[in-house]
Amino acid sequence: MTRDEWLAEFARRMGVPPPSDEEVEQLLSLAAAAAHASERTAAPIACWIASRNPRPLSELLELAREIG
Repeated sequence: MTRDEWLAEFARRMGVPPPSDEEVEQLLSLAAAAAHASERTAAPIACWIASRNPRPLSELLELAREIG
């Protein structure tokens, strides 16, 4: 199973649309910013925090890069 297949199935089971290609890239960039500026385990938690915030991913990525 590919990453995108897994994400689509997970999203389906959660009752939400899967992330767009742009959203996937932004989330991966956010995770990278957190992991490179801190411990690697900050990456998934940063994405979880982002999921709880209504701001656009592009804005959250900018904020994350400011920290690092």
